[in-house]
Amino acid sequence: MLISVEGIILKETPYGESSKIINVYTKEYGIIGIMCKNAMSIKSNLRAGTMKLTYANFQIYYKKDKLSLLKNVDIINHFKNIKNDILLVSYATYLCDLVSQVLKQSQDKKIYDDFLASLLKIDEGLNPVVITNIMEVKLLDYLGVGLNLTSCVMCGQKKEIVTLSSERGGLICKKCYTNERIVPISLVKVINMYYLIDIKSISKLSLKEDVINEINQFLEVFYDEYTGLYLKSKDFLKTIRKL
Repeated sequence: MLISVEGIILKETPYGESSKIINVYTKEYGIIGIMCKNAMSIKSNLRAGTMKLTYANFQIYYKKDKLSLLKNVDIINHFKNIKNDILLVSYATYLCDLVSQVLKQSQDKKIYDDFLASLLKIDEGLNPVVITNIMEVKLLDYLGVGLNLTSCVMCGQKKEIVTLSSERGGLICKKCYTNERIVPISLVKVINMYYLIDIKSISKLSLKEDVINEINQFLEVFYDEYTGLYLKSKDFLKTIRKL
């Protein structure tokens, strides 16, 4: 069955001397494995459109639960700015890997919309740390480990909140506080905004650097504690950020 489907290439794997297999994330069908014959050949008109981190319309002979076959590809956006910056490539690659893991838990089409919007905003020049953190916050519910940002995770009290604990997974009140690291409560409002905001609607970001770093650090610890995910791309991203 010949179909045309919009999607984003999450991964490309060489196959034989000149072909490759690409994993394309689509809104309608989830992740599709597609055989691209001779796409690695310098003269192939499929070469540019089958690179990782390419957003395009793919004409394919679709086979459910099997490798589909690529006939043609029309590039919508090849994320030029991302591909020309190793740091941005690192963020985008991490998001590709994170989304791939989340899709094992949920096929909600909102994930596709948010993922695409995240890549577009990073390519447009918006702060990749903030955009990545917003995506991380939005994906927590699909992983079954949503943050409790309304009351103390220990006793349920909504008053006298003193910190947000990444180890305990939410707010801690004065009565339940032991020796958790103090996170400014003002950050709770920002993290809640991350959860609620439509990524497509973001045109500028005006957060202070210390706020950005504090939230990023919180989410790193929370993901390590609660998601059970280990992604090599996240370790590489941390290394690149230190350079």
